[in-house]
Amino acid sequence: MDNIDKAILRLIQQDATLSVNDIAEQVGLTVSPCWRRIQALEKQGTIVKRVTLLSTEKLNVDLTVFVQVKAGRHDETWLTTFAEHAASFEQVVEFYRLSGEYDYLLKVVVADMKAFDVFYKKLVSGIDLADVTSSFAMEQIKYTTALPIR
Repeated sequence: MDNIDKAILRLIQQDATLSVNDIAEQVGLTVSPCWRRIQALEKQGTIVKRVTLLSTEKLNVDLTVFVQVKAGRHDETWLTTFAEHAASFEQVVEFYRLSGEYDYLLKVVVADMKAFDVFYKKLVSGIDLADVTSSFAMEQIKYTTALPIR
């Protein structure tokens, strides 16, 4: 990946609606070579997909909760079952398996505390969990989907 590819990636991370013409102009290429580079970045899996970011406030899901889970068991069946169960909720927007004291971290977005309570009851129902703790975001200080490009 050369500096032109990196410049293309920086641009489309900031605005995926830019036309190929706009991108080409900003990176110093003509349209055809720029398009070929974008296609190659997609084909090799560097560009995974293009999405639109939505306003949590406008969609009334502006309560962010970080849920930490300790596994009830550590066998493959439990791990697979829990991963499928937790990932199935549309309120879970990020989901990680961790090292350390807690085994999983879920980022959950909901409308309010009542909606979180409904979500929580569904999350813990029928699943053997050792411990669950939740932290409520009071302020979003930084949010970006842009990855650092070196």
